[in-house]
This record gives sequence, structure tokens and C-alpha cells, in this order.
Amino acid sequence: MSTTTGTDQAEREAFYARIDPQNMAPLWTRLKSLVPAAPTPIGVPHQWRYADVRPFVLESASHISAEEAERRVLILENPAMRGSSQITSSLYAGIQLIMPGEVAPAHRHTQSALRLVLEGNGAYTAVDGEKTIMQPGDFVITPSWTWHHHGHEAGSEKGPMVWLDGLDIPMLAHFNSTFREDHHEAEAEITRPTGDSLARYGSGLLPLNYRAQALNSPIFNYPYVRTREALAQLAHAGAPDAHQGYVMRYVNPVDGGWAMPTMATTIRLLPKGFSTQTYRSSDSAIFVALEGSTTLSVAGQTFALAPKDVAVVPGWMPYTLNAPEESVLFCFSDRVAQEKLGFFREARG
Repeated sequence: MSTTTGTDQAEREAFYARIDPQNMAPLWTRLKSLVPAAPTPIGVPHQWRYADVRPFVLESASHISAEEAERRVLILENPAMRGSSQITSSLYAGIQLIMPGEVAPAHRHTQSALRLVLEGNGAYTAVDGEKTIMQPGDFVITPSWTWHHHGHEAGSEKGPMVWLDGLDIPMLAHFNSTFREDHHEAEAEITRPTGDSLARYGSGLLPLNYRAQALNSPIFNYPYVRTREALAQLAHAGAPDAHQGYVMRYVNPVDGGWAMPTMATTIRLLPKGFSTQTYRSSDSAIFVALEGSTTLSVAGQTFALAPKDVAVVPGWMPYTLNAPEESVLFCFSDRVAQEKLGFFREARG
């Protein structure tokens, strides 16, 4: 083991000062922080109680229309990353509201988006020429660079429609690959009948000569009623995973991969009284409670999740889930991007 004298250190500091004007720095003074032995979680765990945020979401309609706002959304910012418009280092989340009679104007962007419907009936989203009516619990995809708009054609008796938006905005910003374009009309043209994509690709069948045109699933609405039936059947097929419960991923029927190229989406059922063993993974995860009550324990904090609550678990933070009653949780994360790049890791126990 070599030793460093005061003279040696002074000479080094003088050397560092001489190379600084050349916009250079010594790697050896930064190596351990640049390449640590394990990830340092970015952000903090946090819960957004729907009962607390819903009044503000509804109030936003009295301040701005969907047309003027373009997207009337309240951003969910990680408390440790305020001002960044980020819920994790790589993901964005917000809660969007559309009222009866409104249209959120058509546009497209390179970011991929997902919608997880929280409440309401009668609203729709139109993606790439097809309209789908949204129901609570539905998982809806807006692929990169596809024209899309939202509308609420129902009468006032149907009330507001609210959903969670998840986008890979920070991920694309990192690569400086953000592009957007506004449509010349408020509503993009509808060229296919409602339900067309689900009929063509969502029944374990594919058109004979179909060839994948994009990285996304050709299905863009995964109805919750179908998803819930699948979870119920799975619960009769064996014991739940000790660390995650009964968990399934939304799949691209063309290749069996993830439904989206940058955001991994899963749904899980936790039986009544079930507690998971400790789990951690390198992806940062956003959970949305859909049914029941769930206790999330992470980093010394405990969050009691009720339906429609949102919680974030930064990557590589160990957590457990406990279900006092049967519960269903939706989750999205950056796992699929990490898997494609070859550095996703998980630890059980």
C-alpha cells in the first residue's frame, strides 16, 4: 500500500489546477462515485392519497379548460425532485381530468404514454385513427409519434373522467430525442371502428399476413374486466410468488414481449392476509392501487394504499407488500428499458 505525503498531495492539487483550464479532471478522484458498488436510490418513496388530491384535480376544471390547457394534468413530483416534473429519475406521472363535452386537442410526440383509468365513464381516447371508450382500471397505450386526442362525449350526468398518465419524458430528455407536433384539427381523423385493435390482436389470434409495424403492442386498450378475470383464474392455479404475489405483465401479442418499449407494465393480485418477502430491483416503480387495501413498507416508511392511491418506490430500495384484504395493484417502471440495455437486476430476500 503506497502512502501519500503532504508534498505529494500538494503536487497533485497543483496538477489538477493546471489541467482544469483545459476542461479536464482526474478520474481517480471521482471513480468510486461515478461507478459505485451498488445503485444510490434517486428520489424518495412517497404516496399520493387519491382522497387528498382528487379535490384539486376537480378544481382545476374551474381554472382552465381542456382545450386551453391542451392536457389538463396535475403533475406528481417526487418530493426529492421538486421542479423536475419527474416522479422518478426516468419517468413522469400526472393525473389528467376531462369533463363532459370537452376535447383535449390532438397532437403527437416521441414520448410513449400510458393511461390507467381511475374513475368515470363516457370518455374516450383516440390513438392512431381508432377511438376506444375508457373504463376504470383500463390500461391504455399511446405509442410514440402517434396522433392522439381525448374527449368526453357523455352528458353532464356522467361526471368527470380521471386517469393517471405515465410517460418516459425524462428518458427521452436524457437522449435529447424530444419532438412534438400539433395536429391542424382539434380531433385527429378516425379511420377504424371502435374495438378494432382488440378484435384483431387481443384474442390469441393475429391476422394471417400481419407484420409488426412498431415496437409497441398493436393492442392499445387492455380492458380491466379481462385483466381481472385472468388474475382470478391465476389465483386458482397455484401459490403466489413469495416476493410479488400473483403478478402478470401486459404483453405484446406479436412477440410475447412487454407491451411498451420503454415502460414495463404489470398487474398483481395479493390474496387476503398475504405478505410478500422483501424484494428490490434496479427499476424505479410506480404503484396504483385498484382494489382492496395494501400496506407498502419501504425505507422505514409505511404507506396504507386505498383504491386509486399512487405510490413510488425508487430503484434498489427494498420493500414489502401486505394485503389485509384481497388487493389489486397496477405498476409501471423502466424495467423494460433496463432489460434491453442489459443492466436490470433484482434481489429477493
